[in-house]
Amino acid sequence: MKLFKYLLAALIMFSTNLFGDACSRVVYLGKNNIALVGRTLDWRTPIPTNIYVYPAGINKQSMPSGPMLTWTSKYGSVLAVGYDGGVTEGMNDQGLVMNGLFCKGSIYKEATGTDNTPVMSLSMIVSYFLDNFATVYEVETWLKANEFGIFGKTFDGGTVSLLHWALTDRTGTTLVMEYVDGNLTLYKGEQYRVLTNDPAIPQMTAINTYWEGIGGVNMLPGTVRSADRFVRASFFIHHVPDTFEYQEAFGAISSVMGTVSVPYGYEIEGEPNVSSTQWTSIADLFNGKYYFRFADSFGNFWIDLGRLRLNPGAPILKLDTSDHTAIMGCANDKLKKTEGFTPMW
Repeated sequence: MKLFKYLLAALIMFSTNLFGDACSRVVYLGKNNIALVGRTLDWRTPIPTNIYVYPAGINKQSMPSGPMLTWTSKYGSVLAVGYDGGVTEGMNDQGLVMNGLFCKGSIYKEATGTDNTPVMSLSMIVSYFLDNFATVYEVETWLKANEFGIFGKTFDGGTVSLLHWALTDRTGTTLVMEYVDGNLTLYKGEQYRVLTNDPAIPQMTAINTYWEGIGGVNMLPGTVRSADRFVRASFFIHHVPDTFEYQEAFGAISSVMGTVSVPYGYEIEGEPNVSSTQWTSIADLFNGKYYFRFADSFGNFWIDLGRLRLNPGAPILKLDTSDHTAIMGCANDKLKKTEGFTPMW
């Protein structure tokens, strides 16, 4: 009965908004100390994204004024920054990865700024956790002991920034953060290897359970809808070998990400929310490599954190991707010193 209720709720949601704005996240866990997190960013209009590397020892804050969180970064990190104003995702030098994905059902804890509850800007939330924590366990412990409100500006002509997040560390454990009716809900475990968009985890799990009963060898849902992408990714990531060596594992996660990518330029007339995949990233948690590929590029490039200075006093670095089509291979030498990005509070 509970499964039926979840499925009914999901079907009602899809009938009111058949095509959701798309992003997909998948975790490959191998037996040879291999943990790779793949992610697609899909949106209806271009989101300029530059790559930043921040060292440890940088003073930061969660809002420009009022009740806020302030901190000095403990760890260095590589970040994907949209519009040069907000962190979409990143990985720190301890192998902790955090990705924010669109989730139109999110209702955050109200951030009024009128009491002592600190307010977190959406542009800085990923940086906060990557700067301060090395493991999922540390993040979960902090979240259970601390309250904060969330604030974020609209973008892309008025789109509300509604997100949920997933963090994965070198143990292979994932922590999903979802806001439901103003309350933060946490889901933790190795089983949370796939995240897309709506609906929330309980309903999405119910939908996936239904398809597991059908069996992916026989049939898988093939649209670009969030639940369909979730089901495809979940089936494939659990049916590729976990004994692969590194190159094979990289090929496996890349292939799975291809099954949930939306073809470049694809759109449906009258359905503006159908979204092409703009870029795909793969974070290598053990080796500190962050791979990135734009849909219209000729190949992958990557940042190798192990070959960069990330200690306090090292400079902030930026890779300007405005002319990205020919960036390939290790891009450490293309990083330039910068003052850092200006948050879109």
